[in-house]
Amino acid sequence: MGDDKKREESDNNPDEERISWHPAFFEAIQLELDEYSQFLQFISEYQLTTEPLRIDVVIIKKAKDVTINKNIASIFRKDNIVEYKSPDDHISVSDFYLVYGYACLYVALNKASIDNISLTFVESRHPRDLFEHLQKTRGYKVEEKWPGIYIISGDILPIQIIDSRRLSTDENIWLKDLDNRLDASEMRRVTTEIHRRGKEARIRAYLDAITRANKESLEEVLKMSDAALTLDQIFENAGLVAKWEARGEARGEARGEARGEARGEARGEARGRQEIINLLKSGKSSEEIIRDYS
Repeated sequence: MGDDKKREESDNNPDEERISWHPAFFEAIQLELDEYSQFLQFISEYQLTTEPLRIDVVIIKKAKDVTINKNIASIFRKDNIVEYKSPDDHISVSDFYLVYGYACLYVALNKASIDNISLTFVESRHPRDLFEHLQKTRGYKVEEKWPGIYIISGDILPIQIIDSRRLSTDENIWLKDLDNRLDASEMRRVTTEIHRRGKEARIRAYLDAITRANKESLEEVLKMSDAALTLDQIFENAGLVAKWEARGEARGEARGEARGEARGEARGEARGRQEIINLLKSGKSSEEIIRDYS
């Protein structure tokens, strides 16, 4: 829900409270469905009314006859409402009904057909209490159709609840690794995949979230020379290093130093990639780094 974006829950850890999980999720869900991107429209923080009442993500299928052959999209219809919870949060019974209400509002306000709506809930744990309520109180059936993907039947709306930590690595690496409990091997796996796929510029928020939420694992990965090189290239391809160096050059000129441009450029290169990695490890976001050194 939109209100969740005002408070990223993370066990009261001040560093993790600043991690922007929702923008990272928006990038992750697009990566999961990347091969169908031409047929889908992704909308983040879909605003239902003029008041702050927002759906996390709406995925609109632009072509009616296109079949999305992806496990997380098996229930998709034309308009697909997605609710995401950050790693230390969970979907409560109240959350379920609130998002269900959002779906009804979406139908009413957009003059849509209820037959064209699906509901997806994504969290990083097994929603035992919610499942118990849906089965005992609502009489719904819960079936784990794929690892971590639970199909809820018995309602007019197709509904699924995804436990991202149980997802298949081969099928759903982006959602599975959007977590704050990655070990070094998982961190290396996802950063290597980012580099291999060449998606750096599109997933800055995703990369920022996982590196800052898994500092110890990141530090272990950086001790592996080849993995450190991969991260180095990712930051460069994402444009962060270039911005850093450009600001170093501008600072040198602004201070009126002799040979300001050369010194500024040298300063930027000296701080460069390793300094960026060190600052990310310390808890700063990429945007904070750019702002603080501009």
